[in-house]
Amino acid sequence: MTALEARSGQAHLKGEVTGRGRTVVFLHAGVADRRMWRAQASALAERCQVVTYDRRGFGETRPVDEDYSHVRDLLAVLDAAGADRATLVGCSQGGKIALDFTLAHSDRVEGLVLVAPSIGGVPATETFPAPVEALLEELEAAEASGDLDRLNRMEARVWLDGVLGEEGRVSGEVRELFLDMNGIALRGAEVGQEEPAPPAWPRLGKITVPAWAICGDLDFPHLQERCASLGEVLPGTRSLVLEGTAHLPSLEQPGAFNTLLLPLLPTL
Repeated sequence: MTALEARSGQAHLKGEVTGRGRTVVFLHAGVADRRMWRAQASALAERCQVVTYDRRGFGETRPVDEDYSHVRDLLAVLDAAGADRATLVGCSQGGKIALDFTLAHSDRVEGLVLVAPSIGGVPATETFPAPVEALLEELEAAEASGDLDRLNRMEARVWLDGVLGEEGRVSGEVRELFLDMNGIALRGAEVGQEEPAPPAWPRLGKITVPAWAICGDLDFPHLQERCASLGEVLPGTRSLVLEGTAHLPSLEQPGAFNTLLLPLLPTL
């Protein structure tokens, strides 16, 4: 394992490179950092070059008071890793960045694995089942309280346990890691202005690389529906469900997730 530092604007993006060969870049969720991919980096190290990094304000990467683009940051990471092309594996917000990057730099992408991805321009979900709506109201109240510890615990309830799972379903070291990763993000200084990429949803048909969508069956129903129907707007996409997991299946059940992931990377 080698430390990676990519300079993008005034930011120093901290990460790690493991293994050799074709490159796979893992893009973390907005409630985590690169540590959510530790088990995947270990499993792939003998087959390829694995790159993980912390985005601005997450993990070891400090925010910088400047306008920035996640797409430009990812491009800097690829260049710093010496990778002409890569397969991108992105969870949630990381999935959005993977799609935005592919639309901007299709020549640098070999394939996509999207885990419960956020997508720019996707139609908003207007209604939720009553139990999900109740949890979202609790989450909103936690955000309004200004109590970051309370908010962190509530986000663990929603994103780690899953809105369709029991509270406290995921415990031990995994829960502690979530609270640590998300705690750093919640306490990070909000500086700089993101330059948003053009909405990806109406342009997904332009993506031609192989793509897979993965979701957990305890995640938000609308995210499960999005993954299941993604093939209709992103040609050739196939979807998989990992049972008994929520929004972060790679963290919650790394062995089962790796069993799904490895066959999706046949060129490695």
